[in-house]
Amino acid sequence: MENPGLVVRGQAAPFSTALRSLINNPQYSDICFVVGQERQEVFAHRCLLACRCNFFQRLLGPGVPSPVVLSTVPAEAFLAVLEFLYTNSVKLHQHSVLEVLTTAVEYGLEELRELCLEFVVKVLDVELVCEALQVAVTFGLGSLQERCIAFIEAHSQEALRTRGFLELSATALLPVLRSDKLCVDETELVQAARSWARVGAAVLEQPVAEVAAPVVRELRLALLAPAELSALEEQNRREPLIPVEQIVEAWKCHALRRGDAARNAPCRRRRGTRPRDHHRFLDLRFK
Repeated sequence: MENPGLVVRGQAAPFSTALRSLINNPQYSDICFVVGQERQEVFAHRCLLACRCNFFQRLLGPGVPSPVVLSTVPAEAFLAVLEFLYTNSVKLHQHSVLEVLTTAVEYGLEELRELCLEFVVKVLDVELVCEALQVAVTFGLGSLQERCIAFIEAHSQEALRTRGFLELSATALLPVLRSDKLCVDETELVQAARSWARVGAAVLEQPVAEVAAPVVRELRLALLAPAELSALEEQNRREPLIPVEQIVEAWKCHALRRGDAARNAPCRRRRGTRPRDHHRFLDLRFK
């Protein structure tokens, strides 16, 4: 019987360097992509992409002409994907990792997705966290969503002032507003919700109250002191944000001095809730 062969391996570094030299190299390439809004040309090799990624295997079937237009993926993210496909490694950057992560998810590259997730967790900061939360919610990345919510809970005031917060979808904002662990007072949270709704109203060309409708029920108005609730009511007349019946429910809690006085008025204190005199009547234990 013939002895089985033995697999021997050469040095990995020269092999990786040689393959890296083929990335976006028009020499010997047989496919061209036009990528991103800037319509940047990127050169590649059909056989390598097809054997490494099912997305490209389907995309680059027989008879597909070149160039292939991929207008929705930024060029930097696409080149990072190619780097991973050619070398099984990738250099990630904080400013573009979410775009690489999104592309990895869309292309079904699970290993690259996991590398991006690990990197995001390591570099997560106030400026990145809300954008990362939006990606997590959009693509159902539960572990990343939990990390982002925990970070926002610990850095609530700073996170609420970021552009990323203002650009959150209602679906992504809801788990933030439902948290008991936000280190921010309810007055600041109401103002942050108003700022968020104003931006959404301008983008969608809809009334502020209509944009805010999916999320404002999570605001805990009964936590506000009577003077604060009166001021909010007056502001709400000038710029409707919160349904009138929700404000009425908060007033019921004050009048009856019970946290359960209004069925739909959440009264649990958050971690950052400033104490008010009336809180002792509402049985507002922090959970």
